[in-house]
Amino acid sequence: MIITTTNEVSGKEIASYEGIVFGEVITGINIFKDFGASLRNVFGGRSQGYEDELMSAREEALAEMSQRASSRGADAIIGMKMDYEVLGTDNGMLMVTCSGTAVKLA
Repeated sequence: MIITTTNEVSGKEIASYEGIVFGEVITGINIFKDFGASLRNVFGGRSQGYEDELMSAREEALAEMSQRASSRGADAIIGMKMDYEVLGTDNGMLMVTCSGTAVKLA
């Protein structure tokens, strides 16, 4: 599945538009990652636990969106946009959403 942030696929003609598709992932950050991140917040440095969780959530959201586009018979997704949001009363949840237009290529 071709996924692009542009409104076209270079060198390809769009034969039909199959609708907007979405991928959503909401994941919790566990207490150990929170503790490690709080230490890094004080002492500096990168939080590998948060980075791994973010990367995983992003990949899952893209895979879900691709599957939904495939179920519509699409070959590509154009105009893809991705958003991140922190949720929960203690900001303990991470939401990653992506959307784009599923298209069939000629």
